[in-house]
Amino acid sequence: MTIIDFSNYSDVLSGIRKPWHENYYAMYSSVLGGATLEPVLMQVPIDDHLVHRGDGVFDTFECVGRAAYNLDAHLRRLMRSAAAIGLSWPAGVDDVRKLTIETLALAGREVCCGRAMLARGPGSFGVSPYESPEPALYIVVYAAGVPFMVRHPEGASVRRSQVPVKPARFATVKNCNYLSNVMMKRESVDWGVDFVVGFDSDGFMAEGATESFGIVSRAGELLFPRMGTVLDGTTMARVMQLAETLVESGALSKAALRDITEADVRDASEMLIVGTTINVVSVRSFEGVPLGRGTPGPAGCALNALLVRDIGTNEALRTAY
Repeated sequence: MTIIDFSNYSDVLSGIRKPWHENYYAMYSSVLGGATLEPVLMQVPIDDHLVHRGDGVFDTFECVGRAAYNLDAHLRRLMRSAAAIGLSWPAGVDDVRKLTIETLALAGREVCCGRAMLARGPGSFGVSPYESPEPALYIVVYAAGVPFMVRHPEGASVRRSQVPVKPARFATVKNCNYLSNVMMKRESVDWGVDFVVGFDSDGFMAEGATESFGIVSRAGELLFPRMGTVLDGTTMARVMQLAETLVESGALSKAALRDITEADVRDASEMLIVGTTINVVSVRSFEGVPLGRGTPGPAGCALNALLVRDIGTNEALRTAY
């Protein structure tokens, strides 16, 4: 066993570089009090309760044209999630915003993703949150994926997840304990489908591993699950706002939040999936059965186009770096 200390640490790090590190652009760490562009230095202390208890919250945002889209909405949700678990950043949201922009600027990428993680911080290997003297903030910038519909213009296949839906108290907090989400993603890979979606104990549609789900009814209603039982998706909220354009034109009859059953899904003209990194995805099949016409529908295509344009041109929601 090699003993690692300050004399050989740099050499050890140089030897563990992996191909995927090319996708990691920059990281800020409050524990270190600075930022790095070196992927092998993008590390979190093993005794941070974020690591061994999942005790922390996060939010992810996308950047296009050297601007972070809807950043303030993501940071507001980050702070709401933190407050829900009794966690806060002493310097406040403005400091998190400033550090986020600085880290993005350091990375200097035209297109990327950013993630802010507010953690309980180092202090022990126990379970008590009071054993961490102060919170820790980590901000990472990494490569963005290609939106789903660009890679799969035919639309997505979806199955019903067998993983129990999170209780509302935890579903509404974007926390770092993502084991059930991981198991949902594993289902989709193992089953050979693109996404899975959960249904709660009352039979109402919830959400996917990292995505919001909705439908377009045969009456032309754009419907997403009621808030309070699922995470308040920032992309979903923006899509609902953009949908008003389609309501005004008559392409949709309304946009609303309500309980959605599996029967509603099977009877829908369209099923949609929305998320920060996937934009708006149209579903072609549910449980192996074609949904609607079995091809991307007009509402989903129109909403995806509106969102893509909003991301690239809505200066009110673009934070330049």
